[in-house]
Amino acid sequence: MLSKLKTIIISRTDGIGDVILTLPICGIIKKYYPDTKILFLGRTYTEPIINCCEHVDGFINADELSVEQLKKYNADAIIHVFPNKRIARLSKQAGINLRIGTTNRIFHWTTVNKLVRLSRKNSSLHESQLNFKLLEPLGINIIPDLKEISSYIGFTKFHSIDKYLKSLKEKGKLNIILHPKTNNSGREWSMENYKALINLLPSDKYKIFITGSKAEQDLLSDWIMTLPENITDLSGKLSLPEFISFIKEADYLVATSTGPLHIAAACGIGAIGIYPPIKPINPTRWQPIGKNAKYLCVNKICSVCRSNPPRCHCINEITPQQVAGLIL
Repeated sequence: MLSKLKTIIISRTDGIGDVILTLPICGIIKKYYPDTKILFLGRTYTEPIINCCEHVDGFINADELSVEQLKKYNADAIIHVFPNKRIARLSKQAGINLRIGTTNRIFHWTTVNKLVRLSRKNSSLHESQLNFKLLEPLGINIIPDLKEISSYIGFTKFHSIDKYLKSLKEKGKLNIILHPKTNNSGREWSMENYKALINLLPSDKYKIFITGSKAEQDLLSDWIMTLPENITDLSGKLSLPEFISFIKEADYLVATSTGPLHIAAACGIGAIGIYPPIKPINPTRWQPIGKNAKYLCVNKICSVCRSNPPRCHCINEITPQQVAGLIL
């Protein structure tokens, strides 16, 4: 182990789910280096996610980053979990002593001084496990199983839920969030299947909420009009901090491989993921990590749907009855 790492920057500038699956390495670094300050460098829209992690001591906004700003943090090390050419260049210019990245990015050969052999595309490891390989230059040479990794997420710092949102929950019922869309980032379970799932969940036992981003609100509106009147539409109505707090208060969330699914898993509620059997977007790589997280995926090898996103025949072989079976 290294003894003089006062400040470490974790750089991950992609999506919400990716950021959540990176948080466990912050937890393990704190275990080995409890006095080290961990700063997480991410995009503006992921800041609310990062702020929920008890292991992170501060957020750095990648969208506003300059060499001068980076120098102010006086970091001893930076780990480029998600390769970013601009940030790799800036971290070298800022004089960060230890710069860790993968060998499979050519720009790392001139900007990073500790290269790690890591091929995510061809690995059989989960995304969160792959991140652990980048800790080898810190003397942390372990890859925990997924159950242990979930204990390092540290997703515990939440905003108080708004009184109005809290009032939407119904006592004596299980409160279930359905998040049907993916912002075109992955394969989607059909709207017909979500509707059939709703019809399988009796309204006297289950309170159901539909969520989605502002961009997805229009895509969902016509479909929501066909649903029973007791369904609550929250699509486009919640900020990310509000959405996180609302998820924390729910009992289940059902979605495909999206950021909200990983938020639900990190919160410890019943996160139910619906996945296609297509590498590298299958559950082997991207299943939700949490004590109450589960997933469904058909047991077959799919090649046809690979070239036909987002409509995927294989993911829609998973039946509403199978999903309901994980709730009822």
